[in-house]
Amino acid sequence: MNQQTNKQRFSLRKRVSSFKYAVDGLKVLLAEEHNARIHMVVAVLVVIFGFIMDIGYAEWGLLLFTIGFVLVAEIFNTCVEAVCDVLCPEKDIRIKKIKDLAALAVLVAAVVAVAVGCLVFLPRLVSWLVC
Repeated sequence: MNQQTNKQRFSLRKRVSSFKYAVDGLKVLLAEEHNARIHMVVAVLVVIFGFIMDIGYAEWGLLLFTIGFVLVAEIFNTCVEAVCDVLCPEKDIRIKKIKDLAALAVLVAAVVAVAVGCLVFLPRLVSWLVC
C-alpha cells in the first residue's frame, strides 16, 4: 500500500482547531493544579518586574526561557501524575517513586528559576537601593 494514502492531507483549519486541545489543557492545568497557578502568578510578576527594571533582550530571553522551563516541568508532572492515577489508583510504592521524581523535576526547575531571577534582578536591586 502506498504510504501517501495513509496520510491525511494538510488542512489549515485542522491545524488551527488543534490549538483548542492546548487551550483545554491550559484550562485543566489552571483549574486543577494549585502549584501551576502559583507558577503563573510568579511568571506574571517576573514579567512586570522585568518591565519596571528595564532589563535587556538577553535577560528577557533568559527569563522567558526559564518561565517556560518551569511551566513545562509542571505540565509534565501533572501528566505523569494523571497517568499514574489511571494505571494504578491504589497506593503503590512504585507509583509513589515515579510521582516523587516528577515532583522533583518541578522543584529543580523552580530552584533554577529562582537562581536566574536572582542573577537578573539582584544587581539592579542593589544598585537601585545604593543610589
